[in-house]
Amino acid sequence: MVLMCDSGPTRPLVAPKTLHHLKAVPRNVHWGYFDASLAPALIVESGDLIQAEALTHHAGDDPTLLMDEAMHAIWSAIPEADRHPGVHLMTGPIHVRDARPGDMLEVRYLAMTPRFRYGSNLAAHWGQLYTELGDRARVTIYDLDAAPNTAQALYAYDVHEKYLTPGRITNCPECDRQPALAGVRVPVRPHLGTAGVAPDALGRVSTIPPGLHGGNIDNWRIGAGATMYYKVQVDGGLFSIGDPHISQGDGEISGTAIEASLDVLFQVILRRDFTFRSPLLETPEHFIVHGFGDSLDVAAKEASLDMLSLLRETGLSSDDAYSLLSVSGDLGVTQVVDGTVGAHMKIQRDILPHARKS
Repeated sequence: MVLMCDSGPTRPLVAPKTLHHLKAVPRNVHWGYFDASLAPALIVESGDLIQAEALTHHAGDDPTLLMDEAMHAIWSAIPEADRHPGVHLMTGPIHVRDARPGDMLEVRYLAMTPRFRYGSNLAAHWGQLYTELGDRARVTIYDLDAAPNTAQALYAYDVHEKYLTPGRITNCPECDRQPALAGVRVPVRPHLGTAGVAPDALGRVSTIPPGLHGGNIDNWRIGAGATMYYKVQVDGGLFSIGDPHISQGDGEISGTAIEASLDVLFQVILRRDFTFRSPLLETPEHFIVHGFGDSLDVAAKEASLDMLSLLRETGLSSDDAYSLLSVSGDLGVTQVVDGTVGAHMKIQRDILPHARKS
């Protein structure tokens, strides 16, 4: 790997080549899975820009506010029996010419714009405190206010059965609406909960657990201005996006974020000058690595080991990198609700040494 403190992973400035528009229509989406055998929805060159639509599978929590005709067409075209083994509605896959296993796919997220001014949060049966709160599910619909870039609860309603069907549509005009979170405003920070390359595996791979391919990482920092690096596992990469959010806290405790459809502008760049094991996030202020596991202990250790590896690539010894992890690395919980839980570790870019190692 090549790394420089003042510029992040050393990368040439890549002038945009072609702008592609990837609409979320039945032929361009896949529901609940990654699959290395999928035909590409789009073929691009390294450096191309893509304007893509990412749709929330929770739009049915209030179809009047969160769905339009194009989305109803997708819900009708993809039967419930074909929405498996995961739950997320994915747009793609995108084939990057000449991408080969072992290459890195650099994805620069440039803009994320809400499709509607509303979003939904579900306190679900997979949430961390479901049992403690009486085995009860609850939907809260949020209204976005663009001027202050905040969202506030519009109303809430209780759900009397578990959310088991991806894309379930609730007849909200008949639900028992209740006031919620009076006077509370939350910051809007659009991001993708799920994105990644196709794993090197036979058949469908669920979108629910995160992994080395990316997937359902649920890190709210993966928004406009951030760059993600994904290690290519199959020819072309076959990159897909989905599970769009407009706000989430670390942990995603109730089971979901504010789920809301987004229009996403990003650039894909093929990199062969460095490699990294796990999904690597670069923001203007930080490098962030991700760890996954069956427990938070395992996930935290994986994140710490990968950050140790990243720091060693700057020229630090293992002992020096380990000390720096403890005195300046921030280890956090990404999410605790995806079965495979996630941890992340971030470190400020401006404290790293300027030495570089090839």
